[in-house]
Amino acid sequence: MFAPSQNDVRTFFCETWRKHCAAEPLSPMETLAAQWIDRHPEYHADLSDLAGALAAVYTVDDGRTNPFLHLSMHLSISEQCSIDQPRGIRQAVELLAAKRGDLHPAHHEVMDCLGEMLWQSQRSGQPPDPHAYLDAVRRRATR
Repeated sequence: MFAPSQNDVRTFFCETWRKHCAAEPLSPMETLAAQWIDRHPEYHADLSDLAGALAAVYTVDDGRTNPFLHLSMHLSISEQCSIDQPRGIRQAVELLAAKRGDLHPAHHEVMDCLGEMLWQSQRSGQPPDPHAYLDAVRRRATR
């Protein structure tokens, strides 16, 4: 299993943003990441400073979203949809995106469901429940 470190993740996003801004060739994963980065101009300054990104600490008390976690969740949801895992997530996200009129706000709602599933897993000591996650996304898509 691929388990990048925090520094690996931050370097990936910063390097992707640097290459995108310099119009350098991007790998398929970098291309996807750059598309999500483009949708988040509030993160551009963070991603333009690799040293600062590697040193940054994001806490709840700061009242600010961790851009690397946020962008990683976009990539995770994109990957889940591309392979339809858990089975049915692609359709649920597409339905939610159609309801919201845009994939981006739909992803943000799916992030809430993904975060809840992970929190419940950590709290209970049980593996993440993909059925509960999918049900939560479907509820949002059908209300």
